[in-house]
Amino acid sequence: MTTASTFDVSAGHRHFAAHCFNRAWELLDKPNRSGDDDIRLIATAQASLWHWLEREDRTPRSLSIGYWQLARVYAVVGKPAEAYCYAQLCLEQSEQEPAFYLGYAYEALARAAKVAGDDEQAAAHLVKAADYARQIAEDDDRAALEADLKTLA
Repeated sequence: MTTASTFDVSAGHRHFAAHCFNRAWELLDKPNRSGDDDIRLIATAQASLWHWLEREDRTPRSLSIGYWQLARVYAVVGKPAEAYCYAQLCLEQSEQEPAFYLGYAYEALARAAKVAGDDEQAAAHLVKAADYARQIAEDDDRAALEADLKTLA
C-alpha cells in the first residue's frame, strides 16, 4: 500500500536553495576553517546550486549567483580548476544581466586565475571586472564589487 506524500517538493527546493546558500556563506566567513569545514562548504554550496537547478522558477541570474558562489568556494579551498569551471559558467549565465553580475563573473575568473598562479590572466579579468564595476549605478552594489576586487589586487 502506498500513501500520498504531503511534502511539497517545490517548497523544499525553494527552502534549501536559500538555506544552503546562506550556510555556505557562514562557512566561508568562519575563521580558521578546518578540512572538514571545507568539505562541508563545498557540499553545501553544491547542494544550493542543485536545489536551484531543480526549481522551475530558476533564471540565468539565479544560476549566475549559484555558479559564482561555487567559484568562490573552490577558490577559497585552493581548487583553481573547479573555481575556473564555475566562474566560466557564471559568466555564461550573466551575459544578459546587468553590470553587477558581469563584474562578479569576471571577479570570479580573476580569483580562479590568481589561485592557479596565473597573474597575467587574473590581471586581465580584474580590468574587465573593474570596467563593469564603474557601470554599476547602485552605490552599495558597486562598493561591494570594488571591495572584493581589492582583495585580489
